[in-house]
Amino acid sequence: MLKMAMSRAASGLLRALLERIGDRSDRILLSEIQSVDWQSLTFVGERHELRFRVAGPDAQFIYDRITEKLDDAEFAIPRQIVADVLVYGQPKREEDGSISFTIEGLTVQE
Repeated sequence: MLKMAMSRAASGLLRALLERIGDRSDRILLSEIQSVDWQSLTFVGERHELRFRVAGPDAQFIYDRITEKLDDAEFAIPRQIVADVLVYGQPKREEDGSISFTIEGLTVQE
């Protein structure tokens, strides 16, 4: 099995997003994750891009649950502040009924 390397901030963001789905988090596949260092004059952090795919008859429900009011969501990630998080672009409905989508986020160190 191939494991994706990710920072603590990225794994914390992923866990926080999956918590929004609750007991259905086993229905979502993380297909890709990329994180790059980010900094401003006063903050240091990372910009993240997470690509997901949700399969099954209730894919729309799960997509709605993870993305609902995402820009207003509060996340509890140790030593990190989620400064920005959003759904990037439009979700794509695949031929098999699954939904593919991308979430971008910016985390900064406390």
